[in-house]
Amino acid sequence: MANFKLEKAKQDTKAAVAGGKKVAKVLKATLKKKKVRETDAEGLAAAKAATTMTREQWQKHQVGMKAKWPQPAYMSESHPEGKGHTCYRDDTFELVTRWSAETKIAYRPHAKSPGSKSHVRYEHYGKAKTVGEALKLGSWPQDWCWDYERGYIKIIGPLRDEPIDISQVANDAELTAVDKAVYAWYRKELCRRLGLKLEDLLADKPSGESTIMRAHRLVSQREAKRVLAEADKAKRIISDADLTAVLNEWGFARNVTRLNVMQENIKWVWSDTLGLLRDRCGDIHLTKSTHQYPEVVQVMNRWLVDRLPADAKQFTYTSLNVNKDYNGRIHRDGNNFGPSMISAFGDFTGGGLNYWAEDPGKADLELLQKQSEPIKLDLKEGLALFNGNCAHCVDDFKGNRFSIVYFTLGCHAKMKPEDRAKYKALGVPAPSPTANPFMLLRPPNGYASKAAYASAVKKGMAATKASGSIQPSSRYWLKTALASSGKKRKA
Repeated sequence: MANFKLEKAKQDTKAAVAGGKKVAKVLKATLKKKKVRETDAEGLAAAKAATTMTREQWQKHQVGMKAKWPQPAYMSESHPEGKGHTCYRDDTFELVTRWSAETKIAYRPHAKSPGSKSHVRYEHYGKAKTVGEALKLGSWPQDWCWDYERGYIKIIGPLRDEPIDISQVANDAELTAVDKAVYAWYRKELCRRLGLKLEDLLADKPSGESTIMRAHRLVSQREAKRVLAEADKAKRIISDADLTAVLNEWGFARNVTRLNVMQENIKWVWSDTLGLLRDRCGDIHLTKSTHQYPEVVQVMNRWLVDRLPADAKQFTYTSLNVNKDYNGRIHRDGNNFGPSMISAFGDFTGGGLNYWAEDPGKADLELLQKQSEPIKLDLKEGLALFNGNCAHCVDDFKGNRFSIVYFTLGCHAKMKPEDRAKYKALGVPAPSPTANPFMLLRPPNGYASKAAYASAVKKGMAATKASGSIQPSSRYWLKTALASSGKKRKA
């Protein structure tokens, strides 16, 4: 019967070539699947015949195996979303999507008990030494997740740095059967787990975004819309919890360009820039993410604008630097204009800001760190205004920590009119081309000579002359005070 169906599929394919290449392509794919299924059936039949282990023999074989083949450490914790054992963990998902045909693996011998179809299948594909071999023997990505979470698979390597994204591969001939199987599976799995439609995942995907990043950013956008709608209905300000919910869903990029903030032996950090950016070619524009996910930007903007303290109402900015789970080493933001606002969110301890307010921008950073004490600012409990061009760093922390830095690019005066209009629509108070950088904070006091300091102060005096006093070097406000003073949002 199987041979008859195979011959029939061949005849159908030949007939389809005359009728249209597209139909022929589909039938050829069907024919290929039939061959795979028949090969699997033959292999499984042979495996079933060769499987003679009794349950007593199997139980004896299991002694000590769990110690030799432990589950991943994260499996000892409850599912973070409270879901069952068939909903795979993000850690597993992130790992399996980086497997390739060449990834070497080892299966735990006789892991599944006799008397079931899963035992026969496992005995068949458990002989595989690579992921490519496992796929050929009838094991699929779902099986890999299941088996890995139970300690049935050890990964020898190598792994991809990022999940395979077929849309980023120029030559389809370079794709293996494993690449295609993993990509097709994890797209559907992403949509199922995150409540997305496949067409939404694929439509208008900005270049540079992986599929998994796109999926999480769409969910973050969905969460941002919900937060904005609820806040508008209640006429309230955006809370820390609102903003954290949006950040928790955001798909962060692995940023390899922020070398000045990376700790030793770190090659990338979770960091994105929203709003205005000057790219490597020198063009000044709003980032693609700002256009693609406007509600996410709105939530971040409204969190700050609705609670700006009275003594910093004039604060303006062009850009937002959004960070996740890293503590920046001592550095300076050399291209900033004027002061920056910064705060942190999430469930963490530590992670305060160390700020050398009198750093003129020329001293050796390591020497500065050893010889002088910084101002210490608690970012979880408060909002800080500081000069990003002065040296600063972040303390170690435990837990999940997000931070947002609201700042102005040094080239802000060249902002295109259409970008300025878009920014205004997002609720961002962009600075005027003639803005004074010392409106809210004075220049640092650490210059080598009095003349150099006097010159710097002179540049900022116009902003403070009316009040008759020089501005402070930093400002800090408790979040609780800012939230209580602005519980009802003004239009």
